[in-house]
Amino acid sequence: QVQLVESGGGVVQAGGSLRLSCAASGSILRINAMGWYRQAPGKQRELVAEIISGGTTNSADSVKGRFTISRDNAKNTVYLQMNSLKPEDTAVYVCNVVATSGSKAYWYPYWGRGTQVTVSS
Repeated sequence: QVQLVESGGGVVQAGGSLRLSCAASGSILRINAMGWYRQAPGKQRELVAEIISGGTTNSADSVKGRFTISRDNAKNTVYLQMNSLKPEDTAVYVCNVVATSGSKAYWYPYWGRGTQVTVSS
């Protein structure tokens, strides 16, 4: 089993900052990608940012220049530093880890439960 534990969500005023963390644990063998998605009420889940093994990052155009993703491979943890937050960033942020594990020898996407980020205007 693989567990993802997210932390760092909350309520912040527009222009403020938050830092999300997601730690992966359990029977992980290898991690390929780690990232964050978000889903706002009535909207589809969308990729916020991801970081691939080797350090390549991808992020949504709407967060470029404001959000920074990083990972600590030794801790199997991914971080999302969110600056200059806007009300439209309000959503449930969900951690995603693509990894092989003791029960799955192929790349498999694991999902966290999500953490609420609310930005007030």
